Amino acid sequence: MSLDFNTLEEFSTLLAAAPTEDGAARQAARDRNEQLTKPPGALGRLEDLAIWYGAWRGTGRPAITSPQVIVFAGNHGVAARGVSAFPPEVTMQMVANFEHGGAAVNQLSKVFGARMDVHALDLDRPTADFTASPAMDEAEVIAALRCGWEAVAAGTDLLVTGEMGIGNTTSAAAIAMALFGGAAGDWTGRGTGVDDAGLDIKTQVVAEGVARHAGVSGLEALRCLGGREIAAMAGAIARARVLRIPVILDGFICSAAAACLENAVPGALDHCVAGHVSAEPGHSKVLNKIGKDPLLALGMRLGEGSGAALAMGIIKGAVACHSGMATFAEAGVSEG
Repeated sequence: MSLDFNTLEEFSTLLAAAPTEDGAARQAARDRNEQLTKPPGALGRLEDLAIWYGAWRGTGRPAITSPQVIVFAGNHGVAARGVSAFPPEVTMQMVANFEHGGAAVNQLSKVFGARMDVHALDLDRPTADFTASPAMDEAEVIAALRCGWEAVAAGTDLLVTGEMGIGNTTSAAAIAMALFGGAAGDWTGRGTGVDDAGLDIKTQVVAEGVARHAGVSGLEALRCLGGREIAAMAGAIARARVLRIPVILDGFICSAAAACLENAVPGALDHCVAGHVSAEPGHSKVLNKIGKDPLLALGMRLGEGSGAALAMGIIKGAVACHSGMATFAEAGVSEG
């Protein structure tokens, strides 16, 4: 099967045909877990995470050696409506900060031994204002999906995708409302810190956008209401599924991107866990809709992949215990 795509239909077909976990590896990981020098279930959710990870990597005794963090950046036409506390120029400035190692996600990537890459997508050409027209035409959303698809490095064995883009919490709220219903106020938060008047504007913009594109779902919601960086995250998450690379989802914006995949192809996120639940009010609702229980709840709302990057430590710890601990037989310990 070709792994190339030129239309949303072809992309959806690829996603639907992507492999599932390795059942034999899951059983091998379960069997090993039962033999480790600990009481049954003593490591709690870490045990489930290690088994999940091994099932996707095709081995009962996995190791994480090449994690990757990718930050995608894009600008949104809807930002001109006054939905953010910061101007669009900040996107480019933060890209430079990422490239020079000065952001929070740089530090967290370094702490957990992850390669970090940054991809800026046409920052001088914002998407269209989605209250007036679709944010992207098909060629534009395909280009963004392809950027994410191709950004996943060969040999990656754990993936985090992050984002930067002034206006993108507005886009994420509109996607969530389009996919899951409810009122604009259910999904719209303060993002970068807008005041009450700004929140009112933002909520109205979300409502207008969803009304303008009534009935869109899945990948069409991504095209009509998303941004280039949001589509790129979706492309990377999908590519990871094809390669059986486990993914840690970041915050509200990343989760909205992922939700478009799940909405298009149920089960598309089986290779993903939620790294954290952010302070953005719509995030916990999206996680509930896509069936993901977050690993961390620290009140973070920075984006850029920071919450998921921090959660890499949990996955690495789970796998290290699972694969490095001795069995009762190896340690000469009685199982009681």
